[in-house]
Amino acid sequence: MTSSPTWPRRFATRLLHTGHEQDPTTGAAAVPIYQVSMFDQPGLETPGEFDYARSGNPTRKALEGVLAALDEGHAAFAFGSGMAAVSSVLMLFSAGDHVVVTDDCYGGTYRVLTRVFSRFGLQATFVDTSDPDAVRAALRPNTRALLVESVSNPFLKRTDIPAMARVAQAHGALLIVDNTFLSPALSRPLTEGADIVIHSATKYLGGHSDVVAGAVVVKTPALAQELGFLQNAVGAVLGPQDCFLLQRGIKTLQVRLERQVRTAGALAKWLTERPEVRRVFYPGTGAVVSFRLAQDTLAAPFVESLQLPLLGVSLGAVESIVTVPARHSHASVPVAERERRGITDGLIRFSVGLEDLEDLQEDFVRAFTQADRAAA
Repeated sequence: MTSSPTWPRRFATRLLHTGHEQDPTTGAAAVPIYQVSMFDQPGLETPGEFDYARSGNPTRKALEGVLAALDEGHAAFAFGSGMAAVSSVLMLFSAGDHVVVTDDCYGGTYRVLTRVFSRFGLQATFVDTSDPDAVRAALRPNTRALLVESVSNPFLKRTDIPAMARVAQAHGALLIVDNTFLSPALSRPLTEGADIVIHSATKYLGGHSDVVAGAVVVKTPALAQELGFLQNAVGAVLGPQDCFLLQRGIKTLQVRLERQVRTAGALAKWLTERPEVRRVFYPGTGAVVSFRLAQDTLAAPFVESLQLPLLGVSLGAVESIVTVPARHSHASVPVAERERRGITDGLIRFSVGLEDLEDLQEDFVRAFTQADRAAA
C-alpha cells in the first residue's frame, strides 16, 4: 500500500508521471522486479521499510502508487487477481451484514457471494442498480454497502455513480464500484462519490493478456488502514514480476482505449444492421459490445468460425476476445439464474482489440455466413 502523490491534472500525462515510475535508488526508468521474499533489517530496534514480501515490496509499492494516482484515491492495494480484490473488500463486513449488488454482475462475483461469503453470514440482494428506486427498495437496516458495476457484465448497463453515492450516503453505507469495464481512463468513481473502486487489472489496466491481477483504490485513510490490514492478513498479494508487467501495461492505457472505444462504437452500430443479430448492447462508451444472435444455435458455429479474436473468458486486451457468457464468464451461475437474466447461448460478448475495424467486420461476415450454412 502507498499513498498517492500530487498528480498532474490531465490523465494521459498522469499515466506516465505519478512519482512512482522511476527507481528511487538508482534512477532506473522503471522500478526493478524485487524478486525476494524478505529484507535484511538494519537492526533489532531499527526496522526497515520492508521486512517480508507479503507485507510490502518495492515493486508493488510503486505500482500501488500509480494505481492510487490514476483513480485519484488516498491509497491503492494490488492483489493476485480481480476476485482476490473483490473478496478482500467483502472481508470488510461481518456476519449479519447485508450488501446490495448489481444483478447483472460478473459470474465470479455472484459465485463468491452466494457460495462462499453466504457461509459466513454475509447477506446479498441482487437488483438492477441502473434503477435507483430498485436499489432503495432493496435496502435493509443492516445494509452496509452497495456493490455496483459501473458497466454491468454482460449486458453493459450503466449505473449512475453519483445517484448511487447519494443513496449510499443517505443510508450510511459504503459505495463500492467495480470499474473493470471502463478503467480510470473512462471513469473515476471516487471523484463521483464512491468510497472504494475495484478493478480486475488483468483487463484494461494490464491490457496484454500476460498478467492476472486485481486492484482496490480507497478514498479515505480509515479505509486504507482497514484494507491494508486485510491485504497483509489474508496475503492475496500480487507478486513483483506481475507488478512490473502491470505497471508497464498501464503506460499505454489511454492510447489503447481511445482506439478500442472508437472501433467498438462503430462495430456496435454496424451490428445493429446485421440480420444475424437480434439485439446489440452497447452503453455508448467502453470497448466491449454484447449482442444476441437471431438464433441460439448459431453461437457455436459463429464463434468457432471467427479467425481474428481469441475465444475465451477475458477482455480488455490488445487482441479482440469473443466470449459466450453462458459457457465462459457466467458458467458458474446456476442455469435457472442465467436464464432468468437472459444469459443464453445466443448471447455473445465481444471485447474489441486494436485490429482494424474493416478486418473485424470481414471476419464477422465470414463467420455469420458459415454459421448460417451450418444451421441450414
